[in-house]
Amino acid sequence: MNLLADESVDKPIVDRLRRDGHIVLYIAELDPSIDDNAVLHRANQNSALLITADKDFGELVFRMGQIHAGVVLFRLAGLAPETKAEIVSAAFSNRGHELPSAFSVISPGIVRIRPRVEETD
Repeated sequence: MNLLADESVDKPIVDRLRRDGHIVLYIAELDPSIDDNAVLHRANQNSALLITADKDFGELVFRMGQIHAGVVLFRLAGLAPETKAEIVSAAFSNRGHELPSAFSVISPGIVRIRPRVEETD
């Protein structure tokens, strides 16, 4: 899967997803400190699923109506980075096919997926 990791994502998560075979572009390596709109734009340019621990992307998607190829928010605060990486890897392995074009939240023990609803005329 083609992913763009916001710089809020722990490096062990990025490393694990890469080992799992995903193509992961990492903002911390490419262009640190760019704003959230630029991150979302870059994800869209690359047709990449955005992965983040930054809740501000929920506001961009829902309140501001920003278009996205899919956003996965990690709510894993307080866990060791290696534990987070295991949880995220398992979620992608088990539910990855449901994540594109959706807004999803990965928490310990649960993955919530909200598919994008296409507007009709």
